[in-house]
Amino acid sequence: MADPAIPASALRKASWRLLPLLGVGYAVGLIDRTNLSFAALQMNHDLHFSASIFGLGAGIFFLSYSVCNVPANLLLVRFGARRWLATIMAVWGLISPA
Repeated sequence: MADPAIPASALRKASWRLLPLLGVGYAVGLIDRTNLSFAALQMNHDLHFSASIFGLGAGIFFLSYSVCNVPANLLLVRFGARRWLATIMAVWGLISPA
């Protein structure tokens, strides 16, 4: 019979490795959404956007993100997680400041 402490040990080890990464990812996503709302304050005024036009633009952005997510996951399977995530992070790092 297997030792019941082994699954608990594996869960504890996985939690220590995954939870900090998931927490950082959640925080970055929250900051990204907050930046969009701060940008909306000045951008709506400067470009004379109504709230509905800004919401439509944000919705189109989310729709394109969702549509591109399927091919990205297929490429992830093809190239491997390590290489694909490194490529995405490098491209994101180059495009974000632009």
